[in-house]
Amino acid sequence: MLNLSRILMLMAFSLILFSQSTLANFTKLLNFDSNPGELTASYFPDNSNNKNLVVLLHGCVQSGEALAKQSGFLGLAETYDFSLLVPQQSQSNNIKNCFNWFSEQDTNKNSGETLSIVNMITALKQRQLADNVYIVGLSAGGAMVSSLLVHYPDLFTAGAVIAGIPYPCANSLIKAISCMRQGPPQSASELVKEINELISNRKKLPSLSVWTGDVDNVVNPLNAERLANSWGMIISPDATPVKTFQQGYQRTQWRDDQGKPQVELVEIANLGHGIPVNSSEKNGGKQGDFLLEAPVSAAKSIIDFWQINK
Repeated sequence: MLNLSRILMLMAFSLILFSQSTLANFTKLLNFDSNPGELTASYFPDNSNNKNLVVLLHGCVQSGEALAKQSGFLGLAETYDFSLLVPQQSQSNNIKNCFNWFSEQDTNKNSGETLSIVNMITALKQRQLADNVYIVGLSAGGAMVSSLLVHYPDLFTAGAVIAGIPYPCANSLIKAISCMRQGPPQSASELVKEINELISNRKKLPSLSVWTGDVDNVVNPLNAERLANSWGMIISPDATPVKTFQQGYQRTQWRDDQGKPQVELVEIANLGHGIPVNSSEKNGGKQGDFLLEAPVSAAKSIIDFWQINK
């Protein structure tokens, strides 16, 4: 009969094996340039030359790797042969593991967490010889995506913001709470003016997919509406938004002269705060904390919008 110490040792060994197996798909990203935001990161797969690199920024109280798996993005990376980079916040930076999207020292260009993420992207892009970089974020991660797309438009091919906030909306915690509860203080036209002043030297703005639940009581859906409208006004100023209605959600798109969508807003009925998943579909994601069952999978739809599912 096994004694207690032997049982505890076997249990510990089993937990180690389980932990390793659940994280075996990812490799820690080391040896990148300066890291003023003190973030960590991992990526999948190791030793690849995929032409497409997708960056995933998690929300508060989340593990980026777990989000990649539960949302469907990891399975989609395996299916369509794109690389996945997952930066990770720490509690030493933010007690809730949120990216500090409301702190100027972390959202200004070439500063803090923003610079850390850019240096991670640059290192992995060079290492894997990727041609295109896409970025998607949930909640606080989505707010960081908004900042990164404005500050580094030439780095990204396209982006996606899920239950997030437009940049610039807040530069303090008090203003951040106001943005979350009430939406941006700026109109879409005012956001356009501020964004244009920040990115006057751009070559081409990345296309953008914006997602919200219409009963999100954490991040006011007005944030998504203003973000999509301002981005649409900048990228396709002459476009008339085209609305389509599906069961349980509506999609509004701003298209270019060739009819290709450049900006879209997806609004899901009766959905709260989180990333939409559809567990009935392969790689459609699985329900969990801030992963909400919906009639459409955000991960699959975003990959389709970016056209890297070929």
